[in-house]
Amino acid sequence: MQEVTGGAAAPSRPRRRWAGRLVAAVSLVFAAGTAVRLGGLESGALLVPLVSFTPYFAPAALLTLGLAAAVRSRTAIAVMLAVCVCLAWCVLPRAVASAAPAEGRPLRLLTANLNGGRADAETVVGLVRAHDVDVLSLQELTFAEQERLRAAGLESLLPYQVARPATWGPVGSGLYARYPLRERTGLFQPVGHHMPVAEVALPGGQAVEVVVVHPVAPVPSTVPEWHAGVATLPPAPSTGPPRILAGDFNATLDHAVFRGLLDTGYTDAAAATGQGLVPTWPMRRIPPLVAIDHVLTDGRAGAVAVRIHDLPGSDHRALFADLRVRG
Repeated sequence: MQEVTGGAAAPSRPRRRWAGRLVAAVSLVFAAGTAVRLGGLESGALLVPLVSFTPYFAPAALLTLGLAAAVRSRTAIAVMLAVCVCLAWCVLPRAVASAAPAEGRPLRLLTANLNGGRADAETVVGLVRAHDVDVLSLQELTFAEQERLRAAGLESLLPYQVARPATWGPVGSGLYARYPLRERTGLFQPVGHHMPVAEVALPGGQAVEVVVVHPVAPVPSTVPEWHAGVATLPPAPSTGPPRILAGDFNATLDHAVFRGLLDTGYTDAAAATGQGLVPTWPMRRIPPLVAIDHVLTDGRAGAVAVRIHDLPGSDHRALFADLRVRG
């Protein structure tokens, strides 16, 4: 009996040793990926998209930590503990409201990517009506879609507009408002699609500046242009009109260039209200996976609530932000 027991145990030791080595190797891959995220080292057509999925790496890291404990690999356990702490620090705050509700003048804003004019116009106008929207930021606006929105009654709700539609494709954008708009030029040099800027004559104080944001997507041939498109967006001001950036940034809270924009003084409305992990894209054959549609406010405004809605015909979800503006 002793010989049989010893013979069975002997093969298990090499298997455990190989399992430990495999888990240790996987832990090093996680460590490298976490270092890329923490250091803002993503570049190129592979790492830039991969960083978008950082929220999914967090539960995968927990699973790997459990495997490391099961095979008793001290190296892997130590590495994965550090990885899990770092990823939790990056990801978890987005699911928790970070501040008391903002105070000030209400500004209800909706942003929607129309998927080259394919989004259902009735749904867009229905969201404007249901949320009593003051400002609507539209990306991928075409002339045909503009007509469908008009026919659906958009201009009776939001009679003022600064629109730059296109014949087709993702280039066009537009801004519609309940209150008078004054277009601004020269604020920044857009890199990507049309990004109109206008001051909204919000009652009760000074006007509010709204920028429609839509840089190109970071596909292999356009990663440098994408990076420039986000990097050249105007920083948060401390004087002058309060500034809001709203649209399809084609970037997540994990991209270094986007975090750099936030560091100038902006706050992400979804993350501030605990909705930062709700994905907005893609809405196609698979559920949405990443959050690339955002509303950013400078230090003189903040969000009370954020709601994210499906938009038939679009590959994006629409994002509604109930904001408060001081001053």
